[in-house]
Amino acid sequence: MSYLRATRVLCWLLGIAVLVSVVHYVDNYVNHDDFPVPGPDSAVPAPSATLVAVGWFVFTALGAVGLLLWFRRHITTSAVFLTGYSVSGLIGIAHYTVPGATDMVWWRQAHVLADIVCGAAVLGFALWAAKNSDDLIPPGAKPPARPAS
Repeated sequence: MSYLRATRVLCWLLGIAVLVSVVHYVDNYVNHDDFPVPGPDSAVPAPSATLVAVGWFVFTALGAVGLLLWFRRHITTSAVFLTGYSVSGLIGIAHYTVPGATDMVWWRQAHVLADIVCGAAVLGFALWAAKNSDDLIPPGAKPPARPAS
């Protein structure tokens, strides 16, 4: 896949992921008390509504930096930031570690699962980009090779 085509895929992927995360995180924040919480014996406490809101901004900033680095053709570094952003969706898996999570209304299940899928897709793209970074940087943008000593 060419850099241009990969850029289109990344822009669509991030656009969809951010939109889905807005729905998920806003619902998580506004309706915080409607989500199941871990029991008192849980090793991991439930995040506060404030932490949910701050988390969205931190994760989204990672995605924005990843996209900016992609446009500057720092593919591997971009992949690192995109991997960080992918946690925004993948963290939704934590909902299903709490009893009662499968009892949430269907539309809440839908956006939580969609966010998880988006996180997995961004992670997959980031891993693919890191693996193929040399092929994604056009020859004119690569630094000259060092002579062998």
